[in-house]
Amino acid sequence: MHMEEKTECVSLSPLGHPTPSECELVCIFGTGDLGRSLGQRLLQAGYRVVFGSRRPHNCGPLPQGAQVKGHAAAAQSAQLVFIAVHREHYDFLESLGPQLKGKVLVDVSNNQKKDLYPEANAEYLQRLVPGASVVKGFNTLSAWSLQNGSTDANRQVLVCGDSAEAKQGVVELATRLGLSSLDRGCLSSARELEDIPLQLFPQWRLPLRLAIGLTASFFFYLLTRDVIYTYATQGKDVSFRIMVSLANKVFPIVSLIMLTLCYLPGVLAGFLQLYRGTKYRQFPDWLDHWMLCRKQLGLLALCFAFLHAIYTLIIPIRYYVRFWIGANIVTQLKENRTSEFDNTVAWRSDSYYSLGILGLGLFVLLGITSLPSVSNTLSWREFSFIQSKLGHLTLLLCTAHTYLYGWDRFLRSSSYRWWTPPGYMLCLVLPTMVLLLKLLLISPCVDRSLSRIRQGWERGQSGGPAGAVGTPLLL
Repeated sequence: MHMEEKTECVSLSPLGHPTPSECELVCIFGTGDLGRSLGQRLLQAGYRVVFGSRRPHNCGPLPQGAQVKGHAAAAQSAQLVFIAVHREHYDFLESLGPQLKGKVLVDVSNNQKKDLYPEANAEYLQRLVPGASVVKGFNTLSAWSLQNGSTDANRQVLVCGDSAEAKQGVVELATRLGLSSLDRGCLSSARELEDIPLQLFPQWRLPLRLAIGLTASFFFYLLTRDVIYTYATQGKDVSFRIMVSLANKVFPIVSLIMLTLCYLPGVLAGFLQLYRGTKYRQFPDWLDHWMLCRKQLGLLALCFAFLHAIYTLIIPIRYYVRFWIGANIVTQLKENRTSEFDNTVAWRSDSYYSLGILGLGLFVLLGITSLPSVSNTLSWREFSFIQSKLGHLTLLLCTAHTYLYGWDRFLRSSSYRWWTPPGYMLCLVLPTMVLLLKLLLISPCVDRSLSRIRQGWERGQSGGPAGAVGTPLLL
C-alpha cells in the first residue's frame, strides 16, 4: 500500500527524473545547520523530507514534519539525496553504493581553504559512488539565506555535473524553492564552485588597496608637514593633532580622490570611443576592471566622507579648541580690544559648510541607490540620472567645498612648509581635471559625436548604425 501511494504522488519528467509535486520525497544526509535549514525550506515548498543520520534517535531538533532514518533506509526511499556533511565524513557513502545507485546526489559541501585536497569534493564523491549522478550545487548558499527565503539577496544556485538530466532535476527543485539557478558545466567545474564561498571580498580588493594606500600616503605627508615640521622649526610638540586634526584632513582628501576615481574611467572610456570612432572595440582589461569596481570605490568614499563629517562635529568639544577659545577671550580682555566681524569670512565659512552638507546629502543618495534592493526598483533612466548626473553634481559640490576651504591660502608662503603644497591642494588636481574633461564631453559638438558612436555609428561609415543601440556608460 505504501509503495502504491508513493507511485501515485511522484510523477516522472520526460528525462526520467521526478518532477516537483506536493508529496515528493527528498533525502538529506546531515543534520547540521545547513541540513536543517535546507529541510525547512523544502518542507515549506511542499516536499516531504527524510533525514539520514548515523544516530537517527539522537540527532537533535529537526524541522517539524521531517522524518529521520538511518543512512541506508533514508537513501532507499528518495530519488534525490542532498549530501550536507563534510568531505572527511564521506567514507560511509562508499558502503551505500547499492542504495544510492541511480540516485541524484547533490553535494553542498565546502572546504576551509583552497587547494585543501587534490580533487574537488564533488569529484571525490562521484569516485566513491560511481553508480550515482553527482551534481554540485547549493554550496554558495548559507543556512541564513535559506532560512530567510526570498527576502535575502543571495538567491542564485550554481550547479555543475556530468549528467544533464540530474542537473535539470536540481534546477527544477531550486526553482520550486524560489531560487534562480545557473548551469556552470561539467563536474570538473566543481572546484571553481567550491572556491567561491572562500573568496574574501573579491570586488573590494582594488578599492581597499587604493583606500589604504591613499590614507597611508597622505597621513605621512601631512604628519611631516604639520607635526614634524613644527617640532623641527619651532620646537613645539603638537603630536596631539594626530588623533583628530590630522585624521580630519586625511579623510576628506581620500574621500574626494576616491569619488573622482568613480567617474574618471567613464570619462576615459568616452574619449577612447571618440578616438577609435566606434563602440565595438573592447576596452583594455585594466579599464574594464576599474569600471567594474566603481560601486565599491564610491561606497568607500562615502565612508570616508562620513568620518570627516563626524570628526568635524566634535571639533567644538575638543580640549584644544576650548582652551584656545578661552585663552583668546582672556587675551582680548587684558588688551581691551575686540575682533571686528568680517562679512567676507562669514560668507566664505557659511558657503563652505553649506556645500559640504549638500555634497554629503547627495553622496548618501548615491550610496542608497547603489544597493540592489533600491536599484532594482529604478528604471535605467532613473538609475543613470542619479548615478551619472547627480553623481557629477556631487563631485562638483565636494570640489567646490574643498576650494572654499583653501580660499586664498595658496597665496601665502607659510602654506608651503618645506616647499611642499598643502594636502587639499594636491587632492584638487584630479577632480578638477575630471570635471573639465566632463565639461568637454557634454559640449554640444563632442556630445553629438559621442552619442552617434554609442548608437552604432562607426567612423568611415556613411549609412546608419552598424548594430543595435548599446547600453550607455555612466559617465
